[in-house]
Amino acid sequence: MSHFTPQHEPDYPLYEPEPERDYEPIHPESRWKEIGKKLIAPFAAIAALLGKFKFLLLALFKFKIFATSGTMLVSIAAYSWIWGWRFAAGFVLLILVHELGHVFELRRQGVPASAPLFIPFLGAVVGMKQMPADAWKEARVALAGPILGTLGSLAVWGLGEAIDSQLLVALAFTGFFLNLFNLLPIVPLDGGRAVAALHPAIWAFGLAALVALAFWHPNPVLILILVVGTLELWRRWRERDHPEAATYYKVTPAQRLTVGVVYVGLAVFLAVAMTATHLERTF
Repeated sequence: MSHFTPQHEPDYPLYEPEPERDYEPIHPESRWKEIGKKLIAPFAAIAALLGKFKFLLLALFKFKIFATSGTMLVSIAAYSWIWGWRFAAGFVLLILVHELGHVFELRRQGVPASAPLFIPFLGAVVGMKQMPADAWKEARVALAGPILGTLGSLAVWGLGEAIDSQLLVALAFTGFFLNLFNLLPIVPLDGGRAVAALHPAIWAFGLAALVALAFWHPNPVLILILVVGTLELWRRWRERDHPEAATYYKVTPAQRLTVGVVYVGLAVFLAVAMTATHLERTF
């Protein structure tokens, strides 16, 4: 087999050397920094503007409507991390309906009450400047929340069935659960305030049930309710022989029967409604 072997090196270069060029190297990081500065600039400007008018904003938030709406927005943002903003918004609105039941009944009784203030992952609270006159009136205030909350959940359920929305049906289920949970017979939950008109001894059963629930499914919220409920139960138990306490818990048989029927009937209805709205698959 023959092959070619060069006898000498060629007299010309095999390639032309690239002439030197005067240029600056490209730095991608600089471009990204520039883009980042452009994106952050509007937010920085807004922050600076809010800083200048912070005293005005604080004054506005002293009004009840701003306090309620502001805490609602914070709660929606917090729940959105778990469920998404649509479900979070619906959930917070259902809590609002529940709390408005307490507000309406308190004001109907002439008891000064604040607008609801929302606390992420703890629900909402309504401030009272004084307690209702007696256990019968306290029970009516306590039951007004779950009653109105149940009606709100029923409306969501009906709309969900009408437009075939699993999101709304799931919201209704959550609303029913929320109101049923609040009927646990332990203070500070609504059920604890309601059963005070039946017999304070029922609180012991509620406390035992909450302890079992906390062991079965540990949760910071359950533990907090358990601590507050234990302290409140101990306080009321120590004051049981006080003349004012005896007057406060003096309830007629008709009033006791009314509270018992509403309490048990509402709990049974909510349990059935939860079963009816339970979804096997996610929406």
